[in-house]
Amino acid sequence: MGWYRNWKRKRLLAAGHIDEALWQRVASELDFLRGIAQPDLARLRDLALLFLNEKEMHGAGELELSDEIRLSIALQACLPILNLGLDVYQGWVGIIVYPGEFRVKREEIDADGVLHQYDDELSGEAWPDGPVILSWEDVKHTSAGYNVVIHEFAHKIHMTHGEDEDCPAPFPGMDRKPWRETLERDYRRFCAMVNSGRETLIDPYASEHPAEFFAVMSEMFFTDSAVLKRDWPDLYRQLSLFYRQDPQA
Repeated sequence: MGWYRNWKRKRLLAAGHIDEALWQRVASELDFLRGIAQPDLARLRDLALLFLNEKEMHGAGELELSDEIRLSIALQACLPILNLGLDVYQGWVGIIVYPGEFRVKREEIDADGVLHQYDDELSGEAWPDGPVILSWEDVKHTSAGYNVVIHEFAHKIHMTHGEDEDCPAPFPGMDRKPWRETLERDYRRFCAMVNSGRETLIDPYASEHPAEFFAVMSEMFFTDSAVLKRDWPDLYRQLSLFYRQDPQA
């Protein structure tokens, strides 16, 4: 049914549009978009329109979703797939937005086999075959190296295009060996830095798991590309091949 989906998208782009004042208001608040070329910005705008049409966004915790909230999330979610296409996000439709951090119940079995239950406060979470959950308060706090939307949607790309739980599969045209080796080597290097107590410009949370390393480094790739390219040049090159973008250029 790909032909029908593409036909519907072409019709939507021909008939629909995002209000200019709304677009300017939302885009101007995202510093990492300032250097993007105008043709790419126009494609990002079209992609955001399609995203809003195909995904369902719901407020939770008494949050009322404004057009600004919806567009801001859509725009940031579409940046990683600008050159990959919306089909990368196939297989799920829901996005749930809380006003602030939200709680989820966790269960963990310790080394002695004892089950522990606790509440975990999160700013974002992505479920396999399910929704993306976001804290609007954290979505608003975009800064160099931090972006909860890009982080969670990087997880979504990993989940829908996974090789295993550690690493997403490379896209066609990429060489699997350097992609995998670079992620694994740089993850070990970063973990060693964190364990030694060295200060890093990257969130130490990236050392929790290889999948978190990929998501955090994806945040860096789009929001602090100069630092990532300077300090992690091999990883920057592989992410550039993966996302088919070169933000630093």
